[in-house]
Amino acid sequence: MELFEKLAILADAAKYDASCASSGAPKRKAAEGGLGSTTGAGICHAYTPDGRCVSLLKILLTNYCLFDCAYCINRRSSNVRRARFSVDEVVRLTVEFYKRNYIEGLFLSSGIIRSADYTMEQLMLVARKLRREHGFAGYIHLKTIPEASPWLIEQAGLWADRMSINLELPTAAGLAKLAPEKSGATIEMAMDQMHARIAEAREEKRRFSPAGQSTQVIVGADATTDTELLTASATLYQRFKLSRVYYSAFSPIDHASSLLPPKAPPLVREHRLYQADWLLRNYAFSVSEIAACSNDNMLDLEIDPKLAWALKNRGSFPVDVNTGPREMLLRVPGLGTRAVDRILSARRHRRLRSEDVRRLTSSFRRAAPFLITADHRPTRLTDRVDLRERVAAPRQLSLL
Repeated sequence: MELFEKLAILADAAKYDASCASSGAPKRKAAEGGLGSTTGAGICHAYTPDGRCVSLLKILLTNYCLFDCAYCINRRSSNVRRARFSVDEVVRLTVEFYKRNYIEGLFLSSGIIRSADYTMEQLMLVARKLRREHGFAGYIHLKTIPEASPWLIEQAGLWADRMSINLELPTAAGLAKLAPEKSGATIEMAMDQMHARIAEAREEKRRFSPAGQSTQVIVGADATTDTELLTASATLYQRFKLSRVYYSAFSPIDHASSLLPPKAPPLVREHRLYQADWLLRNYAFSVSEIAACSNDNMLDLEIDPKLAWALKNRGSFPVDVNTGPREMLLRVPGLGTRAVDRILSARRHRRLRSEDVRRLTSSFRRAAPFLITADHRPTRLTDRVDLRERVAAPRQLSLL
C-alpha cells in the first residue's frame, strides 16, 4: 500500500479523537540544523494570538486493534479498511510536511497491535527519532496505552510535549457494557503514575510531558448523565491535575452493536459540557451548583450553564460593578475573567458607568440585567418573568 494511501486511511481514523489542542507547551526553537518550534499558543486547528491558524498532523500509527470496544470504528470486529505505518514512515511524513509548512506538530495515537507494550514502544520510538535524529522541536502529543509498562510510558514522556490517556466512558458500568476488555482501574493507575512523573519533573526542573496530560470521554454512547460526566471530570482534575478533559459526542458507526444508541446526541450537549467544564476550571463553580440547575441531571440545552445558575439564583443579583467582589462578578452572565479583571482595575480609579463597562466587555447587553453601575440600576430580577427570554441567545433558524 502506498504511503499516501495509508495516510488517507489513518488520518480519517484519527478524526474521532478530540484531545489534541496543544495549550501549555513551553516555547521552544530548534537548534541549528534542527526543525520546528512551539509558541505556547496552541496548535491543532487553533488560532494563535497574532491571528495565524496552525495545525498538527493528526494520525493513527495503525487502525488495527486487539480490543473490540463497541463504540469504536476501529474495533477488532469492525469491517473497515486497515492500514499501518512504520516508525520511519511517520517520521518521514512529519518532517516532510513540516518542511512544506503544512504542519507545526504531530498528534499520534494508535490501535493496540501485538500487545500494549509493543504499541507504546512504537509510539515512543517515533517521538524519540524525531527529536534525536531530526532535531524536531515542534509540538508532539502522544496517546498513551494505559496497559503498557510504566517504564515505556515514562520513556515516551521524555520526548512528548503532552501525553493523554483516554478515559472513554466515565463509569465502571459503561466500560463493562461497551468496552469489557478495558479497566477503569488500569486507566486511573496509569493517570496517577503520569501525574507523579509530571509533578516530579516540574519540581526538579527537568523535561517530562511539560504540557501535562489530558483525557477524552465519549458523550452519548451510554446512559451516563451530564452530572456523572462532570463529577468524573472534577475528580480527574483534583486527583491527577489534568490539563484538560475533552468531550466527544458519540458518532453512530457502521455495523454498530445493538448496545449503542441509534442516533448521535445533539452536538449542543457536547458544547454545554465544555461550558460547564470551563466553569469548574476557571470560575470556581462546583458540580453540585451546576447540577442544581439541570433537569434530571442533564444540562439545559437552551441556555448556557452560567446563565442557568444565575436564573436559578436571582436573589444574588444584581451585582454592583463598583463594589462587588471578584467571585460574584465572575458569576455574571456575559462577563469573562478578562472583563472582570479590567473592571477591577478600572474601578480603582473612578466609579464606573454603563458606558465604561460597555468599553470593557463586548457582552454588556447580556450582562446588564445582572449589574449595577453608577448610572444603571435594573429592576429586581425576581420581578422579571421574561428574564430568560430576554437574556438567552437567540436560536438560529433552520434553513429547512
